[in-house]
Amino acid sequence: MRILYNILFPLLFWLSSPWYFLKMWRRGNWRDGLRERFGRYGSAVKHAVTNRRVIWFHAVSVGEVNLCAQLIRALEPRIPNVKIVVSTTTSTGMEQLRKRLPPHVLRIYYPIDFRRAVSRALAVIHPDLVMLIEAEIWPNFLWKLRDRHTPVFLVNARLSDRSYRGYRRLGFLFRPLFASFKGVGAQSETDAARLRDLGCRPEAVHVVGSLKFDAAKFEARGQLDVPVLLQQIGVPESAELLVGGSTHAGEEAILAEAYKRLKPFHPNLFLVLVPRHFERGKEVGRELEARGLKFVYRREITSATRLPPGSVECLLVNTTGELMCFYQHATVVFVGKSLTAEGGQNPIEPGALGKAMIFGPNMQNFAAIAESFVRHNAAVQIHDASELAPAIDDLLKNPGRRDELGKNAVHVVKASTGAVERTVEMITAYMARKENLSVLLNSETTAPVTSKQDAPESSPANPNG
Repeated sequence: MRILYNILFPLLFWLSSPWYFLKMWRRGNWRDGLRERFGRYGSAVKHAVTNRRVIWFHAVSVGEVNLCAQLIRALEPRIPNVKIVVSTTTSTGMEQLRKRLPPHVLRIYYPIDFRRAVSRALAVIHPDLVMLIEAEIWPNFLWKLRDRHTPVFLVNARLSDRSYRGYRRLGFLFRPLFASFKGVGAQSETDAARLRDLGCRPEAVHVVGSLKFDAAKFEARGQLDVPVLLQQIGVPESAELLVGGSTHAGEEAILAEAYKRLKPFHPNLFLVLVPRHFERGKEVGRELEARGLKFVYRREITSATRLPPGSVECLLVNTTGELMCFYQHATVVFVGKSLTAEGGQNPIEPGALGKAMIFGPNMQNFAAIAESFVRHNAAVQIHDASELAPAIDDLLKNPGRRDELGKNAVHVVKASTGAVERTVEMITAYMARKENLSVLLNSETTAPVTSKQDAPESSPANPNG
């Protein structure tokens, strides 16, 4: 199986490499860490891990980086004798690692899953334990770790219907890899059942809930002064902000059309669009121009920018890491990737801030969470694009309804926190049982892991309960 994979994967990678490198180029700073992607780390990395016990976290991109930062903050005090290394795959993920993690945490790019690249990376980092955030399964990396007898944990694990079908279809390849995990922190009972079905050992799987609930509280502390920024571009203090968060292709046009319909009835309405991929900024800008909307790019705003009142109708945010700042000041939030694409984006972030939110029918990646928000009257779910403008209009007309949705959303989030602590307990309990890892722990850290089934029932609002 390894021989076949190591023939097919390089072939498929190089066939798709024009798209891969084009995507890197569009995101900018593509040369940064290019050698690291092939397992070639510089002297600074080698020096940082020499003669150190290492725990390696992997967070594929921005969303996983935010979870990783929260998990490290909780785990680091209990493992003071180790060097923490965090890898990411994207340049935007690396940008967030540099912003959110202290300097003593080593930040690197994850190696492409070539056999030699992975071998070189592991020879340098030589981890004592590896933690993968969400379902990031690369065969060569896991095979090499298994050969080295390095324990691997999969945390905040969830499986969409599509991923589950794919892993089952390729069970001859992935089943032994899933069986190799020493611990798995599943987001829900459904995810746990699927992971066991895919080969994870039943005793290794624990239902701990979603780390995103805990991370949302951490992320809420924005550093961007949104009111000052909006004042610079002529937006009045009384403006009602409609924020489209993590939007995907087609959704910006839908929001722009909804804005044009609603503006005559809500003169103070102002549109903020935050595409999921900032490199789509120019593409989205053309969509807005085609609809006659006056807009300004976030990157064009400097400390010297001063635009007259009413000169723009929309702010197009073509930066990363600022979405929560705009959510904090939103009147109504639309959660992206839920109308024109499948999966949905994170509804916990606006929910934690007590915002009235709307999302479409396609919330597969957050199915249990979205269902909980709707069931507890904490969000509005629409069936198609034609319902978006009426739903926004209803919330703009009814501040009491907005407040009710926001308060209920905060309740759902508060009732669902604790996944970080349960994940840390799962990891430290395993380390305490293993002689070669127990030396990494503080003497106080020997608490047994409690799965979510064993934890005290917090509230019926828990979407994973």
